[in-house]
Amino acid sequence: MKRALSLAASVLGLALAGGSTAALADGQDYVTITRGQYLATAGDCVSCHTAPGGKPFAGGRGIMTPFGVIYTPNITPDRETGLGAWSNDDFVAAMQHGVGKDGELLYPALPYPYYTKVTRTDLVAIKAYLDTLDPVRNEAPPNGLPFPLNIRTALMGWNMLFFTPGEFQPVAGKSDEWNRGAYLVEGLGHCGACHTPKNALGGDKGDKVLAGGVLDEWTAPNLGGDLRTGLGAWSTEDIVQYLKTGRNAKSAASGPMAEVVYYSTQHMTDADLKAMATYLKDRAGAPAPVAPQPVAATDPVMQAGLAIYQDNCSACHVSSGEGIARLFPALKGSAVVQADEPETLVRVVVQGTRAAATRAAPTGPGMPAFDWKLSDAQVASLLTYIRNAWGNAAAPVSADTVKKIHGRLTDTAATP
Repeated sequence: MKRALSLAASVLGLALAGGSTAALADGQDYVTITRGQYLATAGDCVSCHTAPGGKPFAGGRGIMTPFGVIYTPNITPDRETGLGAWSNDDFVAAMQHGVGKDGELLYPALPYPYYTKVTRTDLVAIKAYLDTLDPVRNEAPPNGLPFPLNIRTALMGWNMLFFTPGEFQPVAGKSDEWNRGAYLVEGLGHCGACHTPKNALGGDKGDKVLAGGVLDEWTAPNLGGDLRTGLGAWSTEDIVQYLKTGRNAKSAASGPMAEVVYYSTQHMTDADLKAMATYLKDRAGAPAPVAPQPVAATDPVMQAGLAIYQDNCSACHVSSGEGIARLFPALKGSAVVQADEPETLVRVVVQGTRAAATRAAPTGPGMPAFDWKLSDAQVASLLTYIRNAWGNAAAPVSADTVKKIHGRLTDTAATP
């Protein structure tokens, strides 16, 4: 929460209003810079490139990966530690090909496998905007990657296996709106960086694009059309409302998605949000997972979970699991609740969280932490219950699973 408050004070005045004191470089113009500002916001650059308590865009935030921590670089125009000495060609090479100014290969924590789809014109506009920021001298800490992953030449093999460069090409037969949505979702928005599951080497599973993934013990849900675990029950307007306000009648953004809404999507135009929603609702998506047989209501674990739910959860989420629209998210029919991986559920119950607060919905409802009150076994019973009550169907959660996830949790529950 401290990080969110410090960013809110500085970013909203700087990144979103363009309030920089830096002089314009030769060849820059306000039209290009303003456009670049919007594109940088759509790409949520500030969220990853701002360390807790740090200056906006000055880098140093640790990105947790299964292989170790990677620290984001400074992208202010400081010449020694930022992008001040980078040309447009240098910047485009990094974004489209994952190659740094001095020819070094960049780790895909910078989602260049997605940014490669962004046009050069848009990337140059983003660079023009970044060049207007106040330069901040800040060198990111060394990455915490073990040998041989700390040897960047190993990325040559990774790129051969998992990286296909190339700008987005409009799909013939699809509307301009659909293609704009595809461009934003597949490229600048880099939605698949979280919402596509990864293989053992960190590459996207190509047959499960946007089928849901796990990042730092947060579950990014399926964005396909499945009614149980995806967006099948969401309308186009539901998606737009979620991205604009951080909530709708079905869900509320928390964790990393709350940051995306707070720093990025709430500031995008309604037309762009509608385009993204149109694309998501139209794409075929990965094959829907087979729904498991629900755990019987008479099961002792379900009975224990029901008692815990009524005592601790029903006041907000109500006994029927339907929640309170646009305030406390529904658990009945929730894709997050029924996801294959229960990481988000464990994290939210154990650590608590807060929904995104946006201009359209300025109150961010909070979920209290229950680790002081509920044991791992009780959390497991509770989650098994909500995953199989009210018509939901998902695999039961064991106490051992809760214990393992609980032990891996990092302090990233705070949201804007």
